[in-house]
Amino acid sequence: MDFNVKKLASDAGVFFTRAVQFTEEKLGQAEKTELDPHLENLISRADATKNWTEKMLRQTEALLQPNPSTRIEEFIYDKLDKKLPSKVTNAELLGQYMLDAANDLGPGTPYGSTLITVGEYQKRLGGAEREFLHIATANFLSPLRNFLEGDWRTISKERRLLENRRLDLDICKARLKKAKQAEAKAALLSEEVDKAEHELRVAQTEFDRQAEVTRLLLEGISSTHVSLNHLRCLHDFAEAQATYYAQCHHYMQDLQRELSRGNNAAGAPPAAAGGPNLSSSASSSHGTLTVEQLPVTGTRKAKVLYDYDAHDASELSLLADELITVYTLPGMDPDWLIGERGNNKGKVPVTYLELLS
Repeated sequence: MDFNVKKLASDAGVFFTRAVQFTEEKLGQAEKTELDPHLENLISRADATKNWTEKMLRQTEALLQPNPSTRIEEFIYDKLDKKLPSKVTNAELLGQYMLDAANDLGPGTPYGSTLITVGEYQKRLGGAEREFLHIATANFLSPLRNFLEGDWRTISKERRLLENRRLDLDICKARLKKAKQAEAKAALLSEEVDKAEHELRVAQTEFDRQAEVTRLLLEGISSTHVSLNHLRCLHDFAEAQATYYAQCHHYMQDLQRELSRGNNAAGAPPAAAGGPNLSSSASSSHGTLTVEQLPVTGTRKAKVLYDYDAHDASELSLLADELITVYTLPGMDPDWLIGERGNNKGKVPVTYLELLS
């Protein structure tokens, strides 16, 4: 117990001495050992990396989960190392409501059957969203958190230790200076100066060693340990977004085609299959031709923008980036063209094509 009290008193004394040195440096009353310019630059870059990582982490969390209370709940479960109960997405819940409404209102009615169709696709959209959230969290959010809670904590600890070593070094420098001044006035014996010089050498050695440890850790932020890892995570995040939005686009294209067919079967005017009619404006932004510019009997080359799976024998399946020959026929739906690839021929949606001049 006596040993612990002595150690506590010693630690308190060291803390007080460092606090005095730090305060005097801030007031310009004591000299401060400056760090190596390279090390200072590494510290500055590390602080910037940490600050921007925190901002990107918070904003990505808000993007993936806009509800603050849900984010707090997820944070608490994560800290407790417990798995968050599985929740349906809003799109899945909407889809289920539509299916339940259809069963209650009559699945055989036009409204009921349409509710079923739209509800099923809403559930598909929700499933795609849930998969995207899982991948984005695992491949992007988690690595950022691991950096802040792992690597950065280690770096911060070593930086604090470096600052303490620097303060100890400056304390020893000041002590030696005072000892030499006293010796010059014959107020101290040479043994006191020798002791101060020894303490200074020890402090300088510990400071240099800690500066090297801190430098190696900070250089790791700009090396493969962090930069390439974050770069790979960024690519994974962008790929997950691209996959998610492509799935959503595909589902909505299919939904609109099904609704269009349902309207045709009911004698209603057909909706534009394949989404908004981009044929008169989107292609012109690329310097290409629109459907209206295609002569009835002429053919043009077209580049396929997205994969497309034929829904029946009258349609032609497409692969992104391939080139096909297209033309229109009198009285044909303006949202569709006839596409040819070798001996294969069939209808293709205009919105999946870039018509070349």
